[in-house]
Amino acid sequence: MFFRSHSPSKNFLPFCNIMDVLFTSSLPVLCHYNLTALCYDNQTLNSTSQTLVNPPAFGMSYFTMTLGALSNLTALAILAHSYTRFRRRAKAPFLLLASGLLLSDLAGHVITGALALHLHLGRVKHHGAAVLLKPSQGYCKLFGACMVFFGLCPLLLGSAMAVERCIGITQPLLHSTVVTIVRIRLTILLIISSALSLGGLPLLNVGDYKPQFPGTWCFLPVYGSLSTADASLALAFSTVGLLALLISVLSNIISGWKLLQARFKDKCVRTSTVRRQGSFSSSSLQSLDVEMMTQLAVITVVSCVCWSPFLIYILISVIMYYEGIARPEHQVEKFLLLALRLASWNQILDPWVYILLRRAVLRRILQLLHPDRVVFTASSFYRDSNRKQMSLH
Repeated sequence: MFFRSHSPSKNFLPFCNIMDVLFTSSLPVLCHYNLTALCYDNQTLNSTSQTLVNPPAFGMSYFTMTLGALSNLTALAILAHSYTRFRRRAKAPFLLLASGLLLSDLAGHVITGALALHLHLGRVKHHGAAVLLKPSQGYCKLFGACMVFFGLCPLLLGSAMAVERCIGITQPLLHSTVVTIVRIRLTILLIISSALSLGGLPLLNVGDYKPQFPGTWCFLPVYGSLSTADASLALAFSTVGLLALLISVLSNIISGWKLLQARFKDKCVRTSTVRRQGSFSSSSLQSLDVEMMTQLAVITVVSCVCWSPFLIYILISVIMYYEGIARPEHQVEKFLLLALRLASWNQILDPWVYILLRRAVLRRILQLLHPDRVVFTASSFYRDSNRKQMSLH
């Protein structure tokens, strides 16, 4: 596809090695073998099969898979502990949605990674002879459905988290009556059903999933000759994903602005002693809001950075197809794979938001930034109040 000559040039071999290193991250796993295979002809392929399967590349792929699984499990344990503490408080709906997000990340990371690993190991078993073979149609449909489902679920759950926090911060009374645990569970069920419906349409022969370069993952076709169903499904996938990101960004902006207004207002009324002694409850609630908003803001930024290139490129590809604009196929394939690699890192980075941006960690950071001010604890607030009263006497 890339080269017409039957023998690799010396100038091109370093490029092959660079591409090997570039495509050795998480999901889909171990695509570097196929890229290296494309850099050599059939005569040199068998003689270099041992070189292609190099331990560092395999180690990197296994490391990212293990890191993603352990990170999600650790974050889930942290959220489970927090949920037992805040089961009957305003933080419970947020924790339930966050748990659903991490569960979808964990399942997507493990399931799709295992499917991709199976395809790659089949190629390694045949020492490169299977490079030109494609996965079976049933296997490819299952793989593609998992890619769509586990791609949309985290995006929609992140959007639901942003909307929930926006209601909780801007309309706390409405939040306490409308946003209940039962309705949050129904929302999660609705999100799962929607993503499953879109991902399962090709299983009902509405559109199709096809192997994508370099043959270790399957997805909706987004370039070349597209049917109306394929183009519509790809357009729906990218539109829903981008809309979820847009809702998350707008909700976070509104929530953050409201929190800033509340903080400025609290500073203005903190002059009276009565207000200062009676403000611990509201300060505690604000600290919870700040903690959740910090986590949510970072999650939104990570999702936008990781998913936007993939979703936007799919949208552009479908639009260019409708406009009849032809592009070099190898360029589309390489950029689509790069965008997918970036999107797959979202499943690894999400849990670290809850691991690193917990309330205890934020408290330590604020203590380092302001050593004279200790926050988020009742005892420290009491000591600070007594210290000020003693200085007045």
